[in-house]
Amino acid sequence: MNLEEVKEILGEEFSYNAEFINEVIVYLCLKKNAKILDIGTGQGAMAILLALKGYHVITGEPEGHDWADWRRAAKKVGVEDLITFNYLNAEELAFPETEFDAIFVYGSFHHIPDKISALKEFIRVAKQDGLIIIFEFTPEGVEEIRKSFPSHADAVDPRDYTKNMPLTLEIIEHGNINAYIYKKS
Repeated sequence: MNLEEVKEILGEEFSYNAEFINEVIVYLCLKKNAKILDIGTGQGAMAILLALKGYHVITGEPEGHDWADWRRAAKKVGVEDLITFNYLNAEELAFPETEFDAIFVYGSFHHIPDKISALKEFIRVAKQDGLIIIFEFTPEGVEEIRKSFPSHADAVDPRDYTKNMPLTLEIIEHGNINAYIYKKS
C-alpha cells in the first residue's frame, strides 16, 4: 500500500505531516532489522509510517494517556502486527542500555515534563551512533494546532536542552515542523 492510499484511508489528521515524515524516514536509510522506539504514540502516525516501510516498532505512552486509537488505524492499513505498544515514561525508560538503533519523537517532545531527563534516557537506550529523531512543531505550527486545541503546549526547540550532551545534530526544516536528527557520539 502506498502513502497516498494510506492517507486516503486514514484521513486528514494522519496526512498532515505524513509526506515530510516519510521523506525523513527514507533519508535516514535505517537497516530493515533496526530496533526502533517511538516515544509518544498518539494516534500512531509515526509508528504507522515506520511500519509501512517494514520496520518493527515499539511505541508507547505513559499509563493513563490512552487518548488515541492508534491500533484501529494500524489495522486499517495492515501494519498492526509490526507495532508493539508498551506503557512507558520518557524520563525513565524500562529498556537496557544501547538497545535501539533509532528513537523517534513526533510532536510529543514539548509535552514531556522533564526534557533533560528524557534526553538522557534516549541517549542511554540508543546504540553507539544511534539516532534520536525529534519532530517538533515551530511556534507557528503550534499556533495552527491551537486553532483546534486552544490549550496546546508551547513549542520548544530541542537544542535548548541538548547542550553538552554527546550528540551531533542535523536539522531538516519543513514549514511548521522541523526534524532534529541527533546522532549519539
